[in-house]
Amino acid sequence: MLGPAELRERIESGELDTVLVAMTDMQGRLQGKRCAARYFLDEVLEHGTEACDYLLASDVEMNTVDGYPDSSWDTGYGDILLRPDLLTLRTVPWWPGTALVLCDVERVRPEGEPVRVSPRQVLRAQLDRLAERGLRAYVGTELEFLLFDDTYESAWTGGYRGLTPANRYNVDYSMLGTARVEPLLRRVRTEMAGAGMRVESAKGECNPGQHEIAFRYDEALVTCDNHSIYKTGAKEIAAQDGRSLTFMAKYDEREGNSCHIHLSLRAEDGTPVFAGDGPAGTSELMRHFLAGQLACLREFTCLLAPNINSYKRFVAGSFAPTALAWGVDNRTCALRVVGADASLRVENRIPGGDVNPYLAVAATIAAGLHGIEQGLALEPEFRGNAYHSERPRVPTTLREAARLFGDSAVARAAFGDDVVDHYRHAADIEVRAYDAAVTDWERVRGFERL
Repeated sequence: MLGPAELRERIESGELDTVLVAMTDMQGRLQGKRCAARYFLDEVLEHGTEACDYLLASDVEMNTVDGYPDSSWDTGYGDILLRPDLLTLRTVPWWPGTALVLCDVERVRPEGEPVRVSPRQVLRAQLDRLAERGLRAYVGTELEFLLFDDTYESAWTGGYRGLTPANRYNVDYSMLGTARVEPLLRRVRTEMAGAGMRVESAKGECNPGQHEIAFRYDEALVTCDNHSIYKTGAKEIAAQDGRSLTFMAKYDEREGNSCHIHLSLRAEDGTPVFAGDGPAGTSELMRHFLAGQLACLREFTCLLAPNINSYKRFVAGSFAPTALAWGVDNRTCALRVVGADASLRVENRIPGGDVNPYLAVAATIAAGLHGIEQGLALEPEFRGNAYHSERPRVPTTLREAARLFGDSAVARAAFGDDVVDHYRHAADIEVRAYDAAVTDWERVRGFERL
């Protein structure tokens, strides 16, 4: 991590020549500019830099789409301001002479007003609600990815068919299997550490070529910032190595890529508040928080599983949840309570590797606050195989999740109509695009035989 004074010293010495100035878009991707380091010092550091407001109103393909009130041809696609958050300033070791800073997004007119639909601002709003109660959220995200021996360019040219996984068999916890790709995994680990992250471990997963690199938990905003930088950096490092990796939720019919989110709350003085003398060692506050999750999960799934492909992951017996239940160290439940005493936390197992971490963490906090504010009672823990239970189910399509989110009075109270309408519209756009697409599956089944 860098402070402004050290940044200036490194620029003046010639050690740094480029500063990446980035925001996070609706899909959780970093968007922004590569600024000459001297220009960053002279102008951007104090005043920020402008970008087109369509960055928060486009689809995955960066197409301009109708229906967003603040960003359209009718409004002229004006500017937004990227305001550097200097607490995120760091070097990025996988690019020579380069630093990076993440930005909050503000309106140019009226000057300084936050753009409330920006993912970082959506999360900040929920953290402010927690702070009003004297609480702080600590979060860890567990991202899985699939690694391939193909380059991104060859994968694109081949239509993403016939790719060669970096491991040919299940290497879950395998020391021998992960050794096959350790040079690349080691580079990711060490260079993320060089970018200010606290790396814990790397392990193999079930799907051929599937791996997970874990990072130490931190305050919610810090974790989400690091999550976004890691996803971008890991792809860039893989590309430099002539390989490719994907965080998409469900690449094939085998195990998908998850992004389990671990969350706990502490008081302002750092005292953990989830542990107590109740069932499973929980406090009353944690039980209300968990009850809020169960009450809101279906309505908030749109923020936890934001893409068409996200819903292909929810398959019984796949370690991805289908039942809305909570259990102690039970991986068949959507909510898994793990740890004890100071480490007691809830693991939300719904998000996949494609999730926008700011929105998913904001949704988890908002659901918990609903349970706390309403004093919701927590049902008994589920024991056994939740896949075969009669518990309510995770929505099975983005269409269903978008409807539930748009109709949710709790979501509108927590996030505001503007945020709900914005992300409901984004989901509707993806559904319409999917409905209009003709897939390989349809051609294989229908070209000759129908």
